Amino acid sequence: MDVTPEKSVSAAIHYRRSVRVFKKEPLDDEKVKECIHLASLAPTSSNMQLWEFYHVTSTDVLSQLSEASFSQSAAKTAQQMVVVVARKDLWKKRVQSNIDFLKSQYGDKPHSEYSKREKFALNYYQKIVPTLYFDFIGILGALKYITFQAIGIFKPIYREARRSDMRIVAQKSAALAAQNFMISMAAINYDTCPMEGFDSLRVKKIIGIPNSAEINMIIACGVREETGIYGERFRVPLEEVYFKL
Repeated sequence: MDVTPEKSVSAAIHYRRSVRVFKKEPLDDEKVKECIHLASLAPTSSNMQLWEFYHVTSTDVLSQLSEASFSQSAAKTAQQMVVVVARKDLWKKRVQSNIDFLKSQYGDKPHSEYSKREKFALNYYQKIVPTLYFDFIGILGALKYITFQAIGIFKPIYREARRSDMRIVAQKSAALAAQNFMISMAAINYDTCPMEGFDSLRVKKIIGIPNSAEINMIIACGVREETGIYGERFRVPLEEVYFKL
């Protein structure tokens, strides 16, 4: 299948639909992998990149995931799947990765020679980010939340500091990456269907990830059948959701 030239961003967005039935037409693994690479370039809170992408091409694993996804049509007919996983539990590793990267950019020099901006960036990952992410069974998060609300009476402050808040942050970043992936796929005439209906425990077991990880979504991939889109796209009028201030 010839998948070039690529669509423009706006054309890809209009082309993308949630396809429920795919053709029995193989996808190019490398092209899908490149779309996953583009997914990893999505914006992410504090550049923490608390995500993982499981590119499923094995027919056996696809069958297991289809069953865990309640055998919905998109899952049963998918030629490949991408499981997007939020990994808030990896925050310490990602913090260190950012610190190592910053130091590699600053050059081999003593801390005293760092500029004010360089010191601020390092301090952000060495102190601020750990303060937000570190928790103990939700207790520290609750204390941080109360403290930040009190400080917020006197000045603007980041208020979402509970464990549940940081979980949402990781999920939002993973969802942004998933959207990057689906638009990238649409650009090369490949189709997708993001699925939230699945047994998360079974999916974790199938792909081999710990309980501390969270499935953001499973994306079924393929080339659309003519009957694979179940109707015209419906959106509420823009006037209901657009507000200019």
